[in-house]
Amino acid sequence: MDGESCIKKAYECILNGNFDEAITWFLQAIELEPENAAFHYKCSLSCARSGKWELALQHAAKACELKPEHEEYRYHWDVVEARRLVADAKLMMASGEGTPAEIMAFLQEARILDPLHGEACFLAAQCCIQLGRLHEAKLLAAEAYRLEPGLEEARRLYRQIKKMSRRRGHE
Repeated sequence: MDGESCIKKAYECILNGNFDEAITWFLQAIELEPENAAFHYKCSLSCARSGKWELALQHAAKACELKPEHEEYRYHWDVVEARRLVADAKLMMASGEGTPAEIMAFLQEARILDPLHGEACFLAAQCCIQLGRLHEAKLLAAEAYRLEPGLEEARRLYRQIKKMSRRRGHE
């Protein structure tokens, strides 16, 4: 079987909702044609959709390495790296590891890589509150809700920050 046949099998699996098997087929295609950037990119897309961020990042990076001039591959790598940074920041917040300033550094990098990542803005707003930067927190919460209108937590946080600002006279 050649790489393209494996890719076709992977797409069949995707159409049938079997994403893990699709990734297996993408990996088999890569094994057959390791220098095919498109195969790495397609594998990375499926890994990202399945929440397998490290594997997605690995294949996104390889696609960029093989075809550095390909903007779509670079954009995808940026988005995957941003998602990984946000995931790391969430883990740090949940475990109590790291200071708000350290967590904020992860989130700022994520926002640079993917300016459309609403959750990164929302989490950054939470860090800003802890850092006493209410004006910045309010702007970030508003941006998070603008980017992801379904992110009700951002809207609630925005309202909470407005109340806090009024109490402190910072409106």
